[in-house]
Amino acid sequence: MHRAFSSRWLNTALNIAEHPKRVELPLFLCPSINPASHHRRLGPVASSPRLRASPWRSQYRCLHTEADTPSETPPPVNDTPPEPFSLKRLPKQCRGCGALSQTTFPNQPGYFDLGRKAVRNYLRPETADRSRREDKIYEDALKHFDHAELAKKGVDVEALALSIVPSETRQRPPPKVPLCDRCHSLLHNHTGQSIYHPSIDSIRDTILESPYKYNHVYHVLDAADFPMSLLPQLSQFLDTMPLRTKNRRSRLGKFYGNQKTELSFVITRCDLLAPTKPQVDSLFPYLQEVLRDALGRTGRNVRLGNLIAVSAKRSWWTKELKEDIWKRAGAGWMVGKANVGKSQLFEAVFPKGRMNLTPSKHQITVDMHAKTSNEPTVPADNAEAQPELVQENIEDQEIEELEDEDLDEFSLLPPAPKETNYPEMPLVSDLPGTTASPIRIPFGNGRGELIDLPGLERTGLEQHVKEEHRLSLIMRSRIVPEQMTLTPGRSLLVGGFIRITPREPAPIMLTYAFTPIKAHVTRTDKAIGIQNQTGEVNIENIAVPGTGEKTKLAGSFELRWDVTKQRTGPLTRKDAVGLKVERLPYRVLSTDILIEGVGWVEITAQVRTKDLFKQKPKSDTQSEIQETETPQEKKEPSALERLEALAADPKKKPAPAPVSEPTENDEPNWPVVDVYSPEGKFISCRKPMNGWMLNKPRVSAASQKSRPRRSMKGMKKLEKKRRREKEAGAGAPSASF
Repeated sequence: MHRAFSSRWLNTALNIAEHPKRVELPLFLCPSINPASHHRRLGPVASSPRLRASPWRSQYRCLHTEADTPSETPPPVNDTPPEPFSLKRLPKQCRGCGALSQTTFPNQPGYFDLGRKAVRNYLRPETADRSRREDKIYEDALKHFDHAELAKKGVDVEALALSIVPSETRQRPPPKVPLCDRCHSLLHNHTGQSIYHPSIDSIRDTILESPYKYNHVYHVLDAADFPMSLLPQLSQFLDTMPLRTKNRRSRLGKFYGNQKTELSFVITRCDLLAPTKPQVDSLFPYLQEVLRDALGRTGRNVRLGNLIAVSAKRSWWTKELKEDIWKRAGAGWMVGKANVGKSQLFEAVFPKGRMNLTPSKHQITVDMHAKTSNEPTVPADNAEAQPELVQENIEDQEIEELEDEDLDEFSLLPPAPKETNYPEMPLVSDLPGTTASPIRIPFGNGRGELIDLPGLERTGLEQHVKEEHRLSLIMRSRIVPEQMTLTPGRSLLVGGFIRITPREPAPIMLTYAFTPIKAHVTRTDKAIGIQNQTGEVNIENIAVPGTGEKTKLAGSFELRWDVTKQRTGPLTRKDAVGLKVERLPYRVLSTDILIEGVGWVEITAQVRTKDLFKQKPKSDTQSEIQETETPQEKKEPSALERLEALAADPKKKPAPAPVSEPTENDEPNWPVVDVYSPEGKFISCRKPMNGWMLNKPRVSAASQKSRPRRSMKGMKKLEKKRRREKEAGAGAPSASF
């Protein structure tokens, strides 16, 4: 009763029913109109049924408008049938990893969850526009007002009309092709499982199935552990892709089975080696020499003019490689081990936006999955008579049917997608083995295509590292290392599970860890306990429990490369002192210890020349064996005997002086370091790059001029001591009188 009387009193006081219903211009649209000049009572705010049905409670400015019909009348029922939604199908392959699309196995690559929002929006895109409720109210208000009256009051009607956004521009853009659930987790959550890596034989068989006449294989190598990412069985590729030798008559390429396949080496992520492009270019002869040594006997007589050093992150030499791919045409294959940067390089060198160019006439291509000529065709009349899809059968037809293309079940190459100017690129992730299947992307209006192949398996260092630290093994940016000193009795720990110990007697060594995981110098006994996971020292070991029991000696590496000229400075520079290395009383020796997939550790030591070339002491057994096996030496003739023999027969040439054969003792006493790692794997060495000279911290002019603050420790005691000495010296003469 109380509520009924209060409502009647409010209606009587406001006198709502006695005034006519009018629609007024909202105040926030036209502030120049003063509502006080109309002397009207304000009615209730009108609201449309759409606004009432909205579940969101947002605060808006009240509009002084009234509807022509009472607000109590129910909204009109919309009897028009709903618009049929447009149905799409998922792609045949995931654009991120290349796996075939499927909705059956959730834990496998290529699985699409039909309940995921991105998948639902792609299969059934929403037709609603993106207009706001304020825009709708704004348009309705302009339709109900007299434009002449608004113009008299100073309102620019044309400007208001132009401010209305056309409905065509409000439509939602077409949704992107979604990624499979595995790629979605890799991209947003950095979690996922690696695939089963293919073998070298399957990669070779895949390349042999190429539908192109001209093929070029780009063997991608990682600069972080170069050349450990070189394929160990490269000789299998060289049967059909011979490298050009140093012989001037050697040919550039050769046809095998109506196909010509060439090979190039591409070193990626070169921005990890030096800070600037000219510095990386100066390392090119060094990279060629290291690659030649890694190829073994194959690399002795090859030219290696097909070596390219690029950086997709800094765009170093990527434009030149892109033009090279465009000029070669045909098929370009990205081959390499897992997680060396193939997908990132693929995106940087793919020739985009060149569909309007005419294809080359000399390029001969073969459609691998062409449709058969006896394929039944559906007439147009029967096509219209086909029944519409039923809602219950939509899930069975979400994926595009592969049977329509008459695929070969035993083919290793997937079907080529439709060419576009700017296609979606493969997913770039830190997880090794992201690409699950070959990804083919054509370019140049049929001129060629670029294929990203799955990476071959590495030895698996990440399997010995805790899961939360596996992403920290990847070097993402250039590292400025810290100089650490290894004195006798100390060792270097990298990550707590890789140990570098100098062999006694060892000189003082300088180490520089170019690794994303932390390095630590400690006593050798402590380092052994930390590596074996038995010590109680508070130093982090990122290895999984039980790795210490599998630790073995990975190898003993000698510091056999002389870097005295690079390390000595002005003593050997021509524009300074200009001394030759042979005149110096010492040698600076160095080597690079490689950790597969992680980085390298540069080790340098300065050794006295007489200690380096001093003969090694022989053991008793070796001396006895040498005495028994050494034949009796011939007595060398004296100088007088040689002159007499020459006078007797002047045409006879004198016998050459005997040359002592090199023995094992002639080898210099190189410093040696022992490296211990899980299962004795993942370690190698190479010629030193002198990375410290390229990446050491820059010394500014201000730091050179400023002197360190003088230590004030013990200054008061020193002043007291001087004061006592002064007083004692002054009192000594007075005591003598």
